[in-house]
Amino acid sequence: MQNLIIEGSRDTYFTPHVELNAQTGICSITGESYLEEPFEFYERISSWFSEFFNEDKKLQLDLKLTYFNTSSSRAILEMLRTLKELKDEGKNLTVNWYYPDPDDEEILMEGEDFMEESGLDINMIEYEMEEEI
Repeated sequence: MQNLIIEGSRDTYFTPHVELNAQTGICSITGESYLEEPFEFYERISSWFSEFFNEDKKLQLDLKLTYFNTSSSRAILEMLRTLKELKDEGKNLTVNWYYPDPDDEEILMEGEDFMEESGLDINMIEYEMEEEI
């Protein structure tokens, strides 16, 4: 299985940086998500997750998004629902939602909404804006 790497960009639309490592199972999606076709973008990631779990592996997904528009939010929720289904099938996965310091509660609240709406346990982790994952 191949790694999936999508370089983030800030052109007309904002594409988050994606690194899905098939060898380690450490995966991250970072940056801003303001996409023309968000469902296609996140469906590609969901498909990678489904293929990844064809073998008995452990996955960690770190989500560190600083901005996403409404259509991206819906696509991210669908991706998380896919992970919830995989978790319910007994797959070993952890999802971490990184949010900036408490002065910016919007990203934290979005993460909590994703957890509630997907039914997936998501670890909420605060970070300082200058920190890297």
